[in-house]
Amino acid sequence: MSLSASDAIERCTALLEKVGVPNGNANATARAIVLSDVWGNASHGVMRLPFYLKRITMGGVNAGANLKTISERGAITSLDGEDGLGHWQLWEAANIGVQKAKEFGISLVSVKNSSHCGALGVYLYPALDAGQIALIFTNGPAVMPAVGGNAPLLSTSPIAAGIPAKPPMIIDLSTSAVARGKIAAAAKSGGTIPEGWAVDRQGKTITDAKEALMGMLAPLGGAKGFALGLMVESLSSGLSGGALSTEVPDMFNPDDDSKPQGISHTVITIDPSDLGDSASYADFNKLASQIKETGGRVPGAKRIHPNEAENHEITVAEAVIKDLNDWSNKLGLPNFS
Repeated sequence: MSLSASDAIERCTALLEKVGVPNGNANATARAIVLSDVWGNASHGVMRLPFYLKRITMGGVNAGANLKTISERGAITSLDGEDGLGHWQLWEAANIGVQKAKEFGISLVSVKNSSHCGALGVYLYPALDAGQIALIFTNGPAVMPAVGGNAPLLSTSPIAAGIPAKPPMIIDLSTSAVARGKIAAAAKSGGTIPEGWAVDRQGKTITDAKEALMGMLAPLGGAKGFALGLMVESLSSGLSGGALSTEVPDMFNPDDDSKPQGISHTVITIDPSDLGDSASYADFNKLASQIKETGGRVPGAKRIHPNEAENHEITVAEAVIKDLNDWSNKLGLPNFS
């Protein structure tokens, strides 16, 4: 089903407000969710909203959470998300990072006791709009084993990086073989997944998407992917003092709906202008040009800016529309269709 992004944002905001999320936080969350769909990344889009709503109503997410400052020293800020939605919290943390980087040249903002935040690439734009570099790390429920291991230790351990070239270069990827949301999307439609994405505890490949959702994900590139994931875990939950991935409840497991996830996010922001002159920006642009000149595609070049998302349409699976309409009816709101 096709929906205008502006209508989807309005309806998602209304649903979140109905379960107690303040308007500003609800709108920021809805924008992040819908932007993922605009980018064609449905696995982190409105498909996730019913899970968030369920977790809020069951107590696993604190609808009225604030972003509380734990400590602030120079360029470093530590925040407590009070078990709130990760989307608006990471967006706010990214903006704090921009202001700190303007003052100090570089900044680090960590958030602990937060929740799932969707597509990490969304939160690069405050820095990109300021002409800054951003690096973002987050964790989640453990789904990825060490190479040769028989138990999950790390989350999909995603990494995002934004480089202020023209066009911006955007790196946004999981260090597992695939983002777990893609498996969730396949499970929603009753589909299968390719071999090599997921394995069971005996190391055997799983192709049934529903079974894979509760299985383990292979590291991207084997040992190298696990090593990168270990770095992400260390720079998110390890650095913030939040829950390690082995301690994070799973949003796809109904038995965990009442349990706060305790997810951690870290944003590192760098202002290249503090390195002396404009040579950095010229080199960023040169890199982007060289990619195109050699027949490649600049990562993220086709991504729609968050401020332009409302001018586009999104496609939502019928099964997801049904779930959204069920919640709309439950909360006394108009249907999506």
